[in-house]
Amino acid sequence: MKPSLPPGPEWPEQEKAEQLARGAALKWASGIFYRPEQLARLGQYRSREVQRTSSLEARIKSVVQSYLEGVKTGVWQLAQAFEAAQGTREALGQAHGLLQGMAEAMQTLQPLREQVAQHKQLQVLSQLLPRLRAVPAAVAHTQTLIGAQRLLEAYVCLRELEQLQEETWAPLGGLELPVFEGLGPLAEALGQAVEAAAAVAGQLAREDPALLVAAVRVAEVDAGHTTSLELPPRDWRRRCLQALQEGLERTHFGTPLLLESGALAGWLEALRVALPAELAIAEALVAPCCPPHYKVVQLWTHTLHSGLRRCLQQLLEGPELGAADAFTLLRWTLHVYLGPEMMGSLELGPEADVSQLEPLLTPENIEQLEATFVTQVQVNVAQWLQKALDGEVAEWNREQEPGTDSSGFYHSPLPAIVLQILEENIRVTSLVSESLQRRVHSMALSELGTFLRSSSVSILQPDGAASGALAPVEAALDELQRRICRLVLEALLVELQPLFEALPSRRWLSSPEVLDDVCERTARFCQDFRRVRIPAVQLLLAEVECTVVLQYLRALMQGRLVCRGADERTQVAERLQHDAAQLRELFLGLGLEESYQCAPVLLALRDLLSLRDPMLLGLEVAGLRQKFPDVSEDHVSALLDLRGDVSREQRLAALVALQAGPQPSPSAGRRALFSLVPVPTPALSSCLPSGPCA
Repeated sequence: MKPSLPPGPEWPEQEKAEQLARGAALKWASGIFYRPEQLARLGQYRSREVQRTSSLEARIKSVVQSYLEGVKTGVWQLAQAFEAAQGTREALGQAHGLLQGMAEAMQTLQPLREQVAQHKQLQVLSQLLPRLRAVPAAVAHTQTLIGAQRLLEAYVCLRELEQLQEETWAPLGGLELPVFEGLGPLAEALGQAVEAAAAVAGQLAREDPALLVAAVRVAEVDAGHTTSLELPPRDWRRRCLQALQEGLERTHFGTPLLLESGALAGWLEALRVALPAELAIAEALVAPCCPPHYKVVQLWTHTLHSGLRRCLQQLLEGPELGAADAFTLLRWTLHVYLGPEMMGSLELGPEADVSQLEPLLTPENIEQLEATFVTQVQVNVAQWLQKALDGEVAEWNREQEPGTDSSGFYHSPLPAIVLQILEENIRVTSLVSESLQRRVHSMALSELGTFLRSSSVSILQPDGAASGALAPVEAALDELQRRICRLVLEALLVELQPLFEALPSRRWLSSPEVLDDVCERTARFCQDFRRVRIPAVQLLLAEVECTVVLQYLRALMQGRLVCRGADERTQVAERLQHDAAQLRELFLGLGLEESYQCAPVLLALRDLLSLRDPMLLGLEVAGLRQKFPDVSEDHVSALLDLRGDVSREQRLAALVALQAGPQPSPSAGRRALFSLVPVPTPALSSCLPSGPCA
């Protein structure tokens, strides 16, 4: 039977729905029957609404009845499922009890299982017992084979013993039998024998190649062997290769390098002979005894190189080498080692892979050796020069006259000796490297400068002689210094000449930009002069200042600008005054004394250009001649062209005054300036008939 549903609560929204329905019906009715003529149809509307209401009630009852029947069916199904779950629960409880009983039964069978396992182990042991009894004898026999260097036979015996150990290991559940305890030391002894043979591979390749082949084969065969035993890998192949390298290094570089002074050259010469011979043995004898993937020639090359490199590093970390040893080591490592007699030999095939070798000496090592060599050679050169000077002093202090040359002049071999000493030291360094040659060259120049400045030079001056006896020598040195200065200033001229192309010009009149650029580049150029000693720095600065002024004068003489009136002449004069002051301040700031400066010539030109009455030009030109005796007609003509207001008659009068003026006194003379300034050839109308330009 289907369970009956208990009476439920009334639908809570029923009353609200009825009120809404009544309201809607009243609204509809009021709308329909608002007019009297529609009241006649009230009966029709009533019967229609009654039918509609009856239909709706029937449909609602049908839906509710269907809903109630579904609920009853669901409740009945839930009751059936509850009864089935109760039955399943009881069945599971019974099964749980059965399982607990079976577990207790299994525990009672555990001793039986252990006895069965022991029985199986005893059965395996009984089958292997004859072979197990022979293990100690086999171990002793294998040890004997190892001692007799019969490595392949020893390895076969070892593998048989290890195979027997594997056969007993799994059935016994990983149990290690005491009879196999000697296999570990036995395998290690065989590995050490393989390493010992590999360590003397070169010797064995010549005397007993079969032993070397056996050792390599043992290492290779064992590399492909796998085992089920939980043992660490033996890695005999790696140990064999490592022994090859260590033995090779030990042969040539095993003993610490403690060389006495001068013994380094002999050791390097011995290596020059031994290392190529070792590589030849490796290629001809050792390589055929080893598998191709060993790359024996490459291994030998790189091992010898690494050992030599490490040995040299240890040598350089020790006491400082002497000059001869440092030179020998540099030349040997940079030229001999890489030359055709050693690593650069054509007999070494591509398998040597020489291109991948690191340099024997790092840049720091080379720097250290070069510095050591230069420092010690500098000390030796200073001593040699001092001895040569002392000998020269003794020679000139003898009672007899010094020797003379073919012209009858006194002759001293000192310059030749000094230059020979320095040249020889420079020449031998060309056998090593350009950097060392440059270092020694700089050192030689430094020592030569020190030698020339030596106070011992004064000893060459006889007692009681005038203080100016060495004046010619000093004048020659001064000229040499000036020539050196001119060489230095060539670089400055390259920078300044394009700037002076814009002078004089209208832009130059209106802006100091042109001279500012000149001053900036000049100051930057002179920055390095701060490292020059006095008085040489004064000479350099004086030459720089003179060069700038000469370029300035040369630009003025080119006729690029002609003043168009008094205002422009005033501007030019003011610009000359400003530029002179700017150059003065520049070189005072750089450290040049004012008495050495040439810039005041611009002030003299300013006076010539600022003169308002051209009739007075003769006096001004004569005054210019007094200050600068080397000024010429061409220079004066160029300056008059710059004024732009001088007639032909006034020009000729000024040039006459230049020629007829009083000659300048020697004490009033200045350094030659105008004679170093070229001037374009003036027109013939601007020259005196007797002048040089005519």
